[in-house]
Amino acid sequence: MEKFEKLTGIAAPLPIINVDTDMIIPKQFLKTIKRSGLGVNLFDEMRYDDDGKEIPDFVLNQPAYRDAEILVSGENFGCGSSREHAPWAIKDFGIRCVIAPSFADIFHNNCFKNGILPITLPQAQVDLVMRDAEKGANARIEVDLESQTITTSDGEVIGFEIDPFKKHCLLEGLDDIGLTMEKAPAIDAFEARAEAERPWI
Repeated sequence: MEKFEKLTGIAAPLPIINVDTDMIIPKQFLKTIKRSGLGVNLFDEMRYDDDGKEIPDFVLNQPAYRDAEILVSGENFGCGSSREHAPWAIKDFGIRCVIAPSFADIFHNNCFKNGILPITLPQAQVDLVMRDAEKGANARIEVDLESQTITTSDGEVIGFEIDPFKKHCLLEGLDDIGLTMEKAPAIDAFEARAEAERPWI
């Protein structure tokens, strides 16, 4: 998994509450088990009309936000079903950080497992970042995980809280497999000892 240390990028404003996982990636795209290729269908029903043409008004279709790496949204982001395809689609599009007043628990945890930093802030601070994001491509926001700060394009610094273990995993690029592989020497030693003590197994 790619490490997350510091990100400076364009933030896309999506001022909608209760963005559920079916809005993020509709059910017809859940057949794949690959983590790549879903970005084109991120927010599919809001991005495209019935003929598959882009809806110009949707934020990610606007020229200023096509390369957004940060998403700023409303409370209860990622609610609904527990599909892990939702963070897969967000990551595949190129978004590595989502800022909102609150997240659904399963989605929140799935973000960390896929190298995405979900940042929870009070509504007033989300509103501040949202206004900054609305300035367009010239308003680049910095997210520094080590110092746990967001710096707006105007230089305003906002601190955020994060679970220390999840922070460690993101900084080191460790998903569940990576965490297990950190214990590889201990696992190898256990298996060697078990084989010596119980060769019949």
